[in-house]
Amino acid sequence: MTLHRHLGILRRRCAHIRSAIKEVGLPEPRSLDPGFPTIINIICTQQVSTAAGETIFQRVVQACRGKITPKAILGLQEPGLRACGFSGPKARYALGAAEAVMAGTLDFDALHAADDDGARAMLTALKGIGNWSADIYLMFAMGRPDIWPVADLALQHGVRLLLGKRARPSLEAMEKAAESWRPYRSGAAILLWRYYGNTLKTRVGKSPK
Repeated sequence: MTLHRHLGILRRRCAHIRSAIKEVGLPEPRSLDPGFPTIINIICTQQVSTAAGETIFQRVVQACRGKITPKAILGLQEPGLRACGFSGPKARYALGAAEAVMAGTLDFDALHAADDDGARAMLTALKGIGNWSADIYLMFAMGRPDIWPVADLALQHGVRLLLGKRARPSLEAMEKAAESWRPYRSGAAILLWRYYGNTLKTRVGKSPK
């Protein structure tokens, strides 16, 4: 598997990565289907838990009668999306993305043919799709190997724990920490999300004294 091959390279190169893999093992590859439904899925998961985002997304799937298309989303309009659990702004983001696809402003063939910076620019041109959302699409729907979502809080805490720091690293420090992990920073990010999640589970599982 590509993810494991990339982490195998990083493990040989970096003692910190080697330590994280020894503690939590190799993460399973993650992927999302490329295309419009995944854009809606990512909007669902913005600033909410994974479970909450998935619940909202499944409601949208049901409201669209099993197939999320730009036409179906536009048919729901804001009231229909809010009934699924969207906030007002998120509903407008979803509608804007649907309008962009219908108008040809967002062309998925062109998106997938672009390099990382070009694809990120196309996605962030959509209202409500910031760098984090664009990076998630690039990592999991496009399989790009060198994406590093520096503003992700869980990833920041993963780096903090891995490097034994007391405070969350700044964005500049995040960039610096991952410099030696190029061109496989996506793999490092997936590993560190698992590493941080494992730390949280360990803490919750401990009995209070």
